[in-house]
Amino acid sequence: MADRTEKQAAAQQAVDILHEISTILNCHLDRRTLSICISMIENGVNPEALASVVKELRKEGQHAQAENSAAAARRR
Repeated sequence: MADRTEKQAAAQQAVDILHEISTILNCHLDRRTLSICISMIENGVNPEALASVVKELRKEGQHAQAENSAAAARRR
């Protein structure tokens, strides 16, 4: 049980450190998203491919948000 607690504490510390780095680099990843990305990489996902997917999803999200804002402005 203590071993599991130590592993959880180490994992939390790693996420905290990586989140600080992410914040410094303006990556805009919250702790939950960062944890998911770390888990995916630990399970064999190519980090460069994952970064590309994250960038593409952000672009799509920004585009969709812009479309929604424009549509809302037209309704006024």
